[in-house]
Amino acid sequence: MTLARTSAETGPGTPAPVAPIPNLVAIASGKGGVGKTWLSIGLATAFARQRQRALLFDGDLGLANVDVQLGLTPERDLGGVLQGRYAMPDAATPVADAGFAVIAGRSGSGSLAALDPQRLGRLAGELAQTATGYDRVLLDLGAGIERTVRFLAARARTCLVVTNDEPTALTDAYAFIKLLAMSRPGADLRVVVNMAASKSEGERTYGTLRKACESFLKISPPLAGIVRRDPHAREAIRSQVPLLVRHPNAPAAQDIEAIAQALLSPPG
Repeated sequence: MTLARTSAETGPGTPAPVAPIPNLVAIASGKGGVGKTWLSIGLATAFARQRQRALLFDGDLGLANVDVQLGLTPERDLGGVLQGRYAMPDAATPVADAGFAVIAGRSGSGSLAALDPQRLGRLAGELAQTATGYDRVLLDLGAGIERTVRFLAARARTCLVVTNDEPTALTDAYAFIKLLAMSRPGADLRVVVNMAASKSEGERTYGTLRKACESFLKISPPLAGIVRRDPHAREAIRSQVPLLVRHPNAPAAQDIEAIAQALLSPPG
């Protein structure tokens, strides 16, 4: 597999880079279907279980589904924020059983995915202000490497890139890492291998991606964690209940808690 043959331009009109938000963790994938949103929900739950005031921001502009996975019907969402009908903090919906809050997107709204640079910049500024009211903010990004995804990812202190062992997932994860590393040298990029058959298989998958990054990008994004394939995860998704609420002792739940704990630990 050749991961290096991937290119995309930053594009004209992209807002200028700004300082990252200290308590913001972005979850990206490059490709849909790797469990990015499910992991975001799991990490938000894990943070809440650690007595952190946690907010999950659905940044999958246009294809939002955090509320669907949680079985929520929010009265307010990101669409209303962008229309100026209310402030972003007022759009936060509590997830009572899980202990965190959600700012839902608006599924199917293509206009959100095509925000002009000025509105995108204002959105990021509002997110920075909203983040001051929480200990940890998780940003569930849209799949892919579009301009909006890259700009929002660059606002995060840490970016988790989720992949699995599928060749297309690895290729797209590499593409995302490449572009974010180009636009923000020195960014805190970490890899999560999801739906791994075992820890050793997850380590092999990570090794493939790391080798490509070292060979062609001269960087070595660390492994944030491996989440094992777990039938409890599918059942929790069907039930629209976070895994750590429905099956807190499941293998995948333990893996997510380990990732969250590492994120909470001070550097070094």
